[in-house]
Amino acid sequence: MTSPAKQFTLRTALARSLSFSAVAALLLAPLLAPAVAADSDRSGEAGGKVDFSTTSSIAAKTRFLSLGVGKSMVVDLPREAKDVLVADPKIANAVIRSAQRAYIIGAAVGQTNVVFFDADGQQVASYDIAIKRDLNGMRAALKQMLPGVNIEGVGDSVVLTGTVASPVEAQQAGDIAAKLVGAADKVVNSIVVRGRDQVMLKVTVAEVRRDVIKQLGVDLSASMNFGTAAVAFNNSNPFTANSAALVPGNQLTGAALNKLGQASVTATLRAMESAGVVRTLAEPNLTAISGESATFISGGEFPIPTGVTCQTTTSGTIGNCVQTVSFKKFGISLNFTPVVLSEGRISLKVMTEVSEVSTENSLTGGQNGTTIPSIKTRRADTTLEIPSGGSIAMAGLIQQQTKQAINGMPGVDQIPVLGQLFRSQDFVNNETELMVIVTPYVVRAVAQKELSRPDDGFAPASDAQSALLGRINRIYGIAARAEPIGATPANFGFIID
Repeated sequence: MTSPAKQFTLRTALARSLSFSAVAALLLAPLLAPAVAADSDRSGEAGGKVDFSTTSSIAAKTRFLSLGVGKSMVVDLPREAKDVLVADPKIANAVIRSAQRAYIIGAAVGQTNVVFFDADGQQVASYDIAIKRDLNGMRAALKQMLPGVNIEGVGDSVVLTGTVASPVEAQQAGDIAAKLVGAADKVVNSIVVRGRDQVMLKVTVAEVRRDVIKQLGVDLSASMNFGTAAVAFNNSNPFTANSAALVPGNQLTGAALNKLGQASVTATLRAMESAGVVRTLAEPNLTAISGESATFISGGEFPIPTGVTCQTTTSGTIGNCVQTVSFKKFGISLNFTPVVLSEGRISLKVMTEVSEVSTENSLTGGQNGTTIPSIKTRRADTTLEIPSGGSIAMAGLIQQQTKQAINGMPGVDQIPVLGQLFRSQDFVNNETELMVIVTPYVVRAVAQKELSRPDDGFAPASDAQSALLGRINRIYGIAARAEPIGATPANFGFIID
């Protein structure tokens, strides 16, 4: 019979052993699980078969392929394929050469997909196919000519990207791509120009005109009485070359008197000579970015009568007439478009015009004898190529017009010496020389302090200087003798032959 003390000791030892076993089981369970799994895998390999039923039910990952037209690609499949599906055979074609190898061939520009299946109908591989233009040759050509330009295909179009030094290079790349695709509207030109040059154009329009007019004529009139008969003689010779006398009242009149003190013969001498020089100089300057157009206008407008507008009252009468006018522009204008082709070469499309109001060919008429003037215009429009800083005469004119007329009484005016009393003659000579010079410069911005203005240093004269010294502006500089206004130290002007 066991004592109570021994029974308590046995129970305590049994409880401790059970607790230790439970703790050991919890600690060793994670370590024993991989061993069981490894054994399970080894058993599968020992059998020579791998169950792909679980993995084959999951769809294969779709891959993307990009091909050129007429290009092919070799595809290695993960396992044996027995069937292939091509969504659009006109765009791409797939050929199976072996159980795990296939060829994909691009036929036309477009997009389609290709799916491969095994003997059980499970999907082996899937490809999204994009057939584009073959741009490898074009890339090589652009890389050689324009290294900074990239080309990519988008459907049947192409996209140009990258950076170039000038707009001409960007246009050149676009033209090459247009030749490839066959149409310019299929080219998207996204090329960025690194630095666009600025061009300043200086245009000089210089004209010198010389006019010489000489007029000489004699008008005779006589009144003689013979008994009861009276004879009156009057011969007036006009100036037709100039269309009129220079000064209508410029004449010298002499008369011979008879015994009664009455003028029997009257002679009027008209002689006038005129010589004039006109110089016109205009130098407009304008700056524009390469490839952009710029316009400069300096001038005004003058009114020309076009008609009369009247209002009709409620009673039916017409009144309150107002003369209507239209305005015509005159002055200096410059319009040009520069393109910097390369270092030192600038292509220019230039249009310049210098016009002024003139009394030549004017009309007088209308209400209150209104005089309508004419416009004298010099215009040049052309396209040329000049290096930066170079000058060229884009237009020029040398014109000489000579008119001479003799008017007189037939027969009598041909008598030597005495014939001058019965005729008039006038001589008109007009000479014009015009030149238009253009000079382009590739310029850059500078600080404001490096620029000078036309009014720098100008200050109006005070009232005392203006009234006592005849000055219109103040004089600066070292003390020296100032020439009075209007004094000329030497001869100057144009030489007239």
